Amino acid sequence: MRLDIWWKTPLLVFLGLSTFLIYSTWAAFQGAHYTFGPYLSPFYSPELFGATKHAWFGLRPGFWPDWLPYSPALLILWAPASFRLTGYYYGGAYYKAFWADPPSCAVSEPRKKYRGENSFPLILQNIHRYTLYLALAFMVFLSWDAIRGYYFDGGLGIGVGSLVLTVNVILLGGYTLGCHSLRHLVGGGLNRFSQSPSRQCAWKGVTCLNKKHQMWAWMSLFWVGFTDLYVRLCSMGVWTDFRIL
Repeated sequence: MRLDIWWKTPLLVFLGLSTFLIYSTWAAFQGAHYTFGPYLSPFYSPELFGATKHAWFGLRPGFWPDWLPYSPALLILWAPASFRLTGYYYGGAYYKAFWADPPSCAVSEPRKKYRGENSFPLILQNIHRYTLYLALAFMVFLSWDAIRGYYFDGGLGIGVGSLVLTVNVILLGGYTLGCHSLRHLVGGGLNRFSQSPSRQCAWKGVTCLNKKHQMWAWMSLFWVGFTDLYVRLCSMGVWTDFRIL
């Protein structure tokens, strides 16, 4: 009965998330052109096993099956992906866009029975509070990558890629630190904030970011993909990483 273009937002969400999923999957399976100078693509950080100077261990893990082409991203990308896919904002967004659950406000679902989060696959949304700890750990790795992006062979410097990696950490930090689960973790169990001023301060900080959670979600999603693309094209010689300082 709605006469407005109610399907516009679900369609844009569907196209946006689909584009990112297709690109990130393609990039993860490449296993090449993910480093350039001191830069490391966030899709491959941390590089546990690999052939670059960023790798922690050997070239390839012994447990990796021979029939599957090896890529360092396949070892770690599941962790940040699980945090983002089970997030409260993204859950609500792709419920509408992919599951039509429901497609929009006051628009009925194309099914007779509501399954919700009590059955597979939507029941996996309930692990979000645990994937938060993985996301916080990855923020440490990505922050170190951003710092290392200012160290070139000749010493300290600033390249365009240095700024790209730094902005990536800022946007991902705004999304991660504004998470609903973190907001509950730092202040949700208190009956009176006056009993813990430090936790009240942390709760206010997370709440400030949480108010713009949708903005942080989309900006960080776009920029993490752009960061990988920037490093990739510089490594391939398509783009030039201009040195600012």
